Amino acid sequence: MRKIFTILYIAVAAIALVGCGADAAMKKGDKFYALGEYFDAANQYRKAYSQTPTKERDTRGKRALKMAECYRRINYTQKAIASYNNAIRYGQADSMTHFYLAQQLMKNGSYKEAAKEFQVQLDSMPGHRLARIGLRSAQQAPKWKEAGSQYTVRRENLFNSRRADYSPMLAGDEYEQLYFTSTRNQARGDELSGITGTKNGDIFMSQKDEKGKWQKPEVIDTELNSDFDEGACAFSPDSKTMYLTQCKTDPASPRYAQISTSKRSDAAWGSSTPLDITKDTLSSYAHPAVSPDGEWLYFTSDMPGGMGGLDIWRIRLTSNGMGGVENLGAPINTEGDEEFPTFRPNGDLYFSSNGHPGMGGLDIYIAKPDTSETGGWKIEHPGFPLNSQGDDFGMTFEGLRNQGFFSSNRGDGKGWDHIYSFVNPEIVQTVKGWVYEQEAYELPNALVYMVGNDGTNLKLSVKGDGSFTQEIKPNVDYVLLGTCKGYLNHKEQLRVEPVTESKEYVLQFPLASITAPVLIDNIFYDFDKATLRPESTVALDELIKLLNENPNVTIELSAHCDYRGPAAYNKALSQRRAEAVVSYLIEHGIEKDRLSPVGYGKDKPKTVRKKLTEKYAFLKEGDALSEDFIKKLNPEEQETCNQLNRRTEFIVLRTTYGMFDKEGKLKNPPKPKPAKEETTPSLEDDLF
Repeated sequence: MRKIFTILYIAVAAIALVGCGADAAMKKGDKFYALGEYFDAANQYRKAYSQTPTKERDTRGKRALKMAECYRRINYTQKAIASYNNAIRYGQADSMTHFYLAQQLMKNGSYKEAAKEFQVQLDSMPGHRLARIGLRSAQQAPKWKEAGSQYTVRRENLFNSRRADYSPMLAGDEYEQLYFTSTRNQARGDELSGITGTKNGDIFMSQKDEKGKWQKPEVIDTELNSDFDEGACAFSPDSKTMYLTQCKTDPASPRYAQISTSKRSDAAWGSSTPLDITKDTLSSYAHPAVSPDGEWLYFTSDMPGGMGGLDIWRIRLTSNGMGGVENLGAPINTEGDEEFPTFRPNGDLYFSSNGHPGMGGLDIYIAKPDTSETGGWKIEHPGFPLNSQGDDFGMTFEGLRNQGFFSSNRGDGKGWDHIYSFVNPEIVQTVKGWVYEQEAYELPNALVYMVGNDGTNLKLSVKGDGSFTQEIKPNVDYVLLGTCKGYLNHKEQLRVEPVTESKEYVLQFPLASITAPVLIDNIFYDFDKATLRPESTVALDELIKLLNENPNVTIELSAHCDYRGPAAYNKALSQRRAEAVVSYLIEHGIEKDRLSPVGYGKDKPKTVRKKLTEKYAFLKEGDALSEDFIKKLNPEEQETCNQLNRRTEFIVLRTTYGMFDKEGKLKNPPKPKPAKEETTPSLEDDLF
């Protein structure tokens, strides 16, 4: 009898201890949940659930529901479905259980089951708008999947790890760098996140080699990454500023995402600085994206004043700081979540949402500017396989072509994201140009003005290598004007014809310096004479074009000889040659008083500029090719220098020719633009 009593006592004590253990686990789980540490909370709830007797149906159901909420938030889709079903089985479903279960079934690709659960939700809450959209999605998704699209999608395992890799972003003048976020083991810090169960995210970068092949990703080994969570980065148009999302750890309160900036010094990114978008410290700010013109910062936030869940907002970027926060409103934002805004360089806004009809989880949508009188945006769903039953987000584009990378957790049981490439073989016509100084290097501070007879009127900034790329349309005439402070303008014209495959037009914008002599290359004279040879007309006609494009400029046109021969004779010959060039220009419509011919003979030897040293290694920047300098060289080098000295060039004397009358007043002051144009201006009128 005593033995039986002892056994019963031990059993009761064990049950009591199990109950205490389950209660303790629930308290820990609730604490983790309050901090947003859903992975750790789920582990505690699962422990408590497993220790709860099956006969305690209400308790098991409540704990299953808490587990489900955690699994839903960390994308453990299968476990979330099982937990929601358990909560329903034990009669503990709340007002949103069937809706959330339906969403998880959508992410699992179980569209018929999802439709049933959405209908159950609507039966109890007929006005639930997101459930109604979900039901439409469950009915439409199989049709999208069957129809497919022109997109080709491929998982890029070189960039992926056994953890989460997401939010790719291309950078570099030739899109030769790929930045992305990863929670792989190489990320900084030793602790695992209580939110995801993995390391906090860091920003990694992969670089193309000389053959255009992507290399193994490496973590950015600067102060940019920290022990906190960094990721989802974007860049300013000049690539000098990085905007990124950062989540700092606080063991005593929930974490709120914030947007930070990092400046690039040479090739390295500095430590991040928080960006104060508003004074609200209880809202999250994440997923930055800069508009192609650099004037707006788009981001995701749950701040008050939105349409529900997470919305996409924007704030103006100016030289004096930021100002003017705006909610994008409908039709982009919904009662659901809108996240991960990004721009295709043509101005189309891409974002992800679970509040529009989709295939499950977050789907990618395209918002194109509405050119009608109503304005706003037109929303498009790009279909399958760009979208899937999982979360699809974080687009980045390789220039103007409809190809690049994105992230998705499709097919991953643990809900971890991976990087995919995409290609849509649409016909895209582009113009690519380089702006540089004649005889010298690129001009990264240049601007290109572009107008078209379809109403196009753009101001294009150039990249660090002096290049720009812009989409153009068939059957349109364009005029492009390259400009830079301290240089003369250069104009190019382009007629775009319809094509059957993508095409890129390439234009050069060599700008003449206002302060340095400008070589007129390929000017040829008869031997020992001042007669221009016929092959000189190409270069001279380019000079005429330049003077016509810059009508307020006067120049000194100079001819130079080498040191050999009598000095007086050479000077007279060079004077006649300069006058021959000026005569040609006058004959072709250039005003005589804009031109000053001067023959210098050997008096002004050429001064070497840096660009020339790349061609002739024996020369250094600043060398003056005088007679004494040349005679110290070997015969071959001497002949090279003599050829360089025999040249025709010009320098700018004035930039105000014809602008003022005799009284010093501006002849054609700017006039207010009339409310309604009586005539249609030409492209040149628009440009100049």
